[in-house]
Amino acid sequence: MPSSPLRALGLMSGTSLDGVDVALIETDGERIGAFGPSLTVPYDDEVRRTVRAAFGAGQPSEATRAAERAVTAAHVAAVRRWASERGIPLSSVDLVGFHGQTITHRPENRFTWQIGDGAALARELGVRVVNDLRAADVAAGGQGAPLVPIYHAALAADLPRPLAVVNVGGVGNVTWIGPDGALLAFDTGPGNGPIDDWCARRAGQRYDKDGALAAAGKVDRGRLQRFAEHRFFSKVPPKSLDRGDFNDVWADGLSVADGTATLTWGTARAIALAARHFPAPVSRWVICGGGARNPTLLRAIAEETAAKVLTAADLGWDGDALEAQAFAFLAVRSLRGLPLTFPGTTGAPRPMTGGRLNEP
Repeated sequence: MPSSPLRALGLMSGTSLDGVDVALIETDGERIGAFGPSLTVPYDDEVRRTVRAAFGAGQPSEATRAAERAVTAAHVAAVRRWASERGIPLSSVDLVGFHGQTITHRPENRFTWQIGDGAALARELGVRVVNDLRAADVAAGGQGAPLVPIYHAALAADLPRPLAVVNVGGVGNVTWIGPDGALLAFDTGPGNGPIDDWCARRAGQRYDKDGALAAAGKVDRGRLQRFAEHRFFSKVPPKSLDRGDFNDVWADGLSVADGTATLTWGTARAIALAARHFPAPVSRWVICGGGARNPTLLRAIAEETAAKVLTAADLGWDGDALEAQAFAFLAVRSLRGLPLTFPGTTGAPRPMTGGRLNEP
């Protein structure tokens, strides 16, 4: 007998440190009944600095505690702003899925850390909160990432397959969905992270707005080819990355524009190289995440994959809210005891449930 759908609010903050995405969906954890309003609330610069100071930490410290307090407060504020601006009382929300902020991801050491106090969030909002959604998978030997594939499959239920859905955040990841609904997912390589770092370091801006810098530059093809020989790309999935595993230093010595162009094509080449691991080729790639707003990156992906490239928006999906929606979906699955990850998505030994429920 089908379960009744819940009104679930998903919260996501990625390694790009853009801010908090808030999105409402109605779901039973298997099907999507309806999409509700969403909102993105940027982190302020002080929160970004505080969280960056905790990146790579392996144990609690004053820096990680300060970062957790900042992240939790930012999420509380974002949800309250969403409720106020969208005119939806929090009392009408059944459940919150709280990803938290990843500061360290080392699944080879069976360690992943998403800071954010789920119990404090539940108390402040007066709503049940599910957090800590990656830890059980990693403890069992999985990569703990990517987590979104089961949501991609729900979104793409009526689309022609095989299909590849790529999320380009700080790190890139792909979900291959087979004709029978089979899933294969893994991190592709760098996403926006190195491009953002380069822009901050060399251009004094947080990111390459509209891909303008990359569009003005020339790709260093020799460097791009050497980059493509990185051993990560030939490694057979399951595989995942920490935000710091790829950086921007391989563009050092280039002009600002040429470096941006070269790093942008590096992200696109990494995505194209993922296809070598697909069980069957795809003719369409759907791009979501921050990278979908960069037309130069989209052009580079189309060139590198030699395939049709669509954005989430082209399919009527809300690409900006998609990951937040996914964590609402995962929270409901967690509540129902349904698996979040699978051998084909994270390399877990079996389909894995996960998450921690915090009562208000």
